[in-house]
Amino acid sequence: MVNTKNIFGRMWKDRMTVSEYMKTVNPDDKSTEFSEILVLEDIPCKISFTTINPASLSESAAGVVQIVKLFCDNTVKIRPGSKLTIRRKVGENYENFAFAQSGLPSVYTCHQEIMLVPFEGWA
Repeated sequence: MVNTKNIFGRMWKDRMTVSEYMKTVNPDDKSTEFSEILVLEDIPCKISFTTINPASLSESAAGVVQIVKLFCDNTVKIRPGSKLTIRRKVGENYENFAFAQSGLPSVYTCHQEIMLVPFEGWA
């Protein structure tokens, strides 16, 4: 039997870091503040960019829409509201892309797919 999970994993050349905005207590003065906390690091993944022209779907729509989808292992748990920073090799350099989860994941036997939107700051 072929282990399809390993086949998917070999295609995932991007790396993901997941952060959450959490309440923390300052140990010095015991004040409460919110901070960006790293919860997952260096998780193999892949992001896919699809560009569609809404004008082809409707005569009243104009412009271009980009859809971003994340592919990763189905055991990775990402909470709603998290910030996902994807590191991708582009040529000789690396680029970081910051996203937020835009919906519930589609979980399959060997992977999951999550629709993403650009991260615009903590709510």
